[in-house]
Amino acid sequence: MPRDIDISLLRSFVAVADTGSVTGAARLLNRTQAAVSQQIKRLEEQFGVELFGREHKRVTLGPEGERLLAQAHKMLAINDETWGIMTTPSYRGEVRLGIPLDIVSRYTPPILRRFNSAWPHVRVSLQAGNSQDLLEDLDAGVIDLTLATDLKPQRDCETLRRDRLVWVGAPDANAHTQRPLPISIGGKSCRFRPVVMSALGKADIDWRIVLQVTNQEAVNATVAAGLAVTAMLRDNVPDDLFVLEDDSGLPQLPEFDINLYLPKSGVSDLGRELAHHIRADFTARFGSHSAYASGRRPSRKRDRAA
Repeated sequence: MPRDIDISLLRSFVAVADTGSVTGAARLLNRTQAAVSQQIKRLEEQFGVELFGREHKRVTLGPEGERLLAQAHKMLAINDETWGIMTTPSYRGEVRLGIPLDIVSRYTPPILRRFNSAWPHVRVSLQAGNSQDLLEDLDAGVIDLTLATDLKPQRDCETLRRDRLVWVGAPDANAHTQRPLPISIGGKSCRFRPVVMSALGKADIDWRIVLQVTNQEAVNATVAAGLAVTAMLRDNVPDDLFVLEDDSGLPQLPEFDINLYLPKSGVSDLGRELAHHIRADFTARFGSHSAYASGRRPSRKRDRAA
C-alpha cells in the first residue's frame, strides 16, 4: 500500500535543520513556532523516529535526521521545480553574486541551495574577494549584486547583520602573548586591516605580519598552527579556533555590518530574486541585523572557566 509524504512537513524539517532552530524555521517559512513544532512532531510520528536533539539550546540533527536530510532536499527540489514550471515565469540566464572571502562559507550554501531549487534554470556565478574590490566590480557591471562588510557604509545599502570583529587564536597556543604580536591578515584592501592596526597602535602594542593575503584558508592555517592571531567576525570563527576575549590583553575591536548592495542603475529581475533569497535567509537566522553575535563560538575565556 503506497504511502505519501507531506511536502510541507519536509519543508519544515529542512528549515529547522538549516537554521538550527524552530524560531529560525518559523521566520523563514512565515509560520508560527507552534505550527513548525507540530509539523516536526507529525513527521517523527510518521517515521517512528526522533529527527532532532538539542545541544546548548540549539537544535541538532540526530542520526535519523541526517539520513532523511539529503532525501528531503531532493524531494523539495523536485517539488519546487515542478511548481515553478507550472505557475511562475520561466526565469533563465545568469546572475552574478559577490561575497567577501571571509564570510562566503558561513552564509552562502543555504542561500544558493534554496535559490537553485526555486530557479533551476538560472546559473549563479559567485565572485569572492575583498569588500572594496567587490563594490568596484558592482559599479563596473562585473557582478549584479554583492554583500560587503562595512565599518561605515559608503553609500545606500541594506544592513542584514551586525557582528563584532574579534581576535582569534588557536587552542593551547600563546601567539597572543608574544611581542611583537604575530598577525595574519588580509591584503591592503582588506576592510579589517586598518581597524586592527589602529587598535593596536592605540593600545601601544607592537606587531609583525606573519601572512598578508586575500585567502581566508591560508590565514586560518597560520592561526591554527599557533604562528599568529587574526581578526574576524565572531559568526565566522571556525570550530577549531578560539575567540580571544578581554583577558587576552588585546584591544577590543569594533562592530561591522554585513550589507547588501544593489547596482546604482537598478537591479535585474534575477538579481532582485536572489536578493530576496538572501534577505529571507538572514532574517531566518538572525531575525534582525541589530542582534549582536555574542557567544556563538568557543572562547579562550570560557574554555579556561570550564
